[in-house]
Amino acid sequence: MDEQPPAEPIDVRQIMAMMVNQLGEMAWIKMGLQADPITGQTDKDMVQAKYAVDAASALSDQLMPHLDEEDSRQIQNLVRDLRVNFVQKSEV
Repeated sequence: MDEQPPAEPIDVRQIMAMMVNQLGEMAWIKMGLQADPITGQTDKDMVQAKYAVDAASALSDQLMPHLDEEDSRQIQNLVRDLRVNFVQKSEV
């Protein structure tokens, strides 16, 4: 019989990091840079994209002091890329 490692309790910071990534995915979709996985369509809704970018940024601000250097850099890069792309897509 295979022994499984003991279950770890849910860590809120892990959930927050997943939410930042999910919001990032939604922002890409709402900016029209990725197809919606449900409809297969590429549509642009900059109001919803802004909500997603702002929410990802706010969560990342809360999360940043608790991340190691690599995870912190990944989250910072994601938020930066979201912001840059949002500005570029807003100008079009």
